[in-house]
Amino acid sequence: MSLTHHDIVIVTPVFEDLEACGRLFKELTRELGHSVYVVVVDDGSVRQPLTIASLQDTGIAGAVLKLRRNVGHQRAIAIGLSYAAESLLPDQKVVIMDSDGEDLPSTIPALLSQLDNPLIDVVVAQRKSRVETFRFKAFYQIYKRFFSLMTGRPISFGNFMALKPAAVQRLVAMQELPIHVAAAVLASKLRTGICPLHRGPRYAGHSKMNFVGLALHGFKALMVFAEDVLVRVGIFSAVIALAAVGGSALAIALKLSGVSTPGWFSIALGVLLLIFLQTGALALMTLMLTGMMRSGSVVTAVAHREFIADVIETTP
Repeated sequence: MSLTHHDIVIVTPVFEDLEACGRLFKELTRELGHSVYVVVVDDGSVRQPLTIASLQDTGIAGAVLKLRRNVGHQRAIAIGLSYAAESLLPDQKVVIMDSDGEDLPSTIPALLSQLDNPLIDVVVAQRKSRVETFRFKAFYQIYKRFFSLMTGRPISFGNFMALKPAAVQRLVAMQELPIHVAAAVLASKLRTGICPLHRGPRYAGHSKMNFVGLALHGFKALMVFAEDVLVRVGIFSAVIALAAVGGSALAIALKLSGVSTPGWFSIALGVLLLIFLQTGALALMTLMLTGMMRSGSVVTAVAHREFIADVIETTP
């Protein structure tokens, strides 16, 4: 059944998580019935590849996009959105959610209700509570503050969100979308509403995201605002470099006046020179990373087809 025959289109990525996504489809059927169409992006699963039977058995309409290889969680969402954007109608609504159960299907109506406001383009879920370890919560708070410091923007939401078709069309044209979905929403300047929601526990299994993966995910969000980060790092480096030059001048003046003690001048000058060189290296590395991000590949409403090996749709 075609995507255009449903009021709500849900985009969700899946990677080696057949049991969890099967429960998700059942929950979506119970909560939203036949008004929903699910675009499931199978992100190159090998051990537990997703089949169309997983959708058919729950009675939910949708399509399975089989990717040629594993491209990562964020790019998989970008591909699913780009696929859906080709057929979206003006009166439809799109929801992005994870397939592991942490984004609760019962909370989707709360998200969608805010889209009725003509002054809102996208509604994001802000977590009121999390089923996470203390270490994860602590590092998440550090990450939010570091992101705000480096970009000048607060971030307090993830992938769970509802969008109008015009917002989807805008996002899929952005090269930042496959890097970090939430940061791309911030960069898009879309009018955003916030809906406080509880986060649920996983349906089955364990998260495949380790600490290194989470850290990388956070740094990708910074890459979306590479220019802002570059300016702030540049200002910081310039201030430290000027302080190092001033300190060196003071050390030389003290040496020439005979005030400094033996050995003090060479140590102080060496440390200040090292600080000056390190701040220059930091600014240069940030500039290089900014250039690399801007010259990266782009996933748009046209290019996404290159990643899709097959599209399997449910039958009426």
